[in-house]
Amino acid sequence: MATALVVDDSRAIRTILSKTLRELGFEVREAANGKEALELIQAEKSAVTLILLDWNMPEMNGLDLLKRLRENPKLSSLVVVMVTAETEVDRIAEALEAGANEYVMKPFTKDIIVGKLQLAGIQICGA
Repeated sequence: MATALVVDDSRAIRTILSKTLRELGFEVREAANGKEALELIQAEKSAVTLILLDWNMPEMNGLDLLKRLRENPKLSSLVVVMVTAETEVDRIAEALEAGANEYVMKPFTKDIIVGKLQLAGIQICGA
């Protein structure tokens, strides 16, 4: 079973995304900010293969975490989908240029998440 990590400072968003990912067959971990996520990723080694990542969070924001992941050869292949309220074209471009595989704007639906995961190359069971 593939492991996904949901990183968002909103407990409600983490719950919604985690439920969706579990329904799609993922084992799910959660983190409330980029710093916590980085610690979890390093502790779990290669178990995490997908990250759904918010932009605006305390401690370490999502863009900074994304850049740290892409700088690390051992973590650079992780599939990262930004899931954020940042809707400006410049922000979307900035995230994609930093290495995000896909970008989802809040609010979202399960179908949007499934579609973006498929675009990012994630195999979805039953989708």
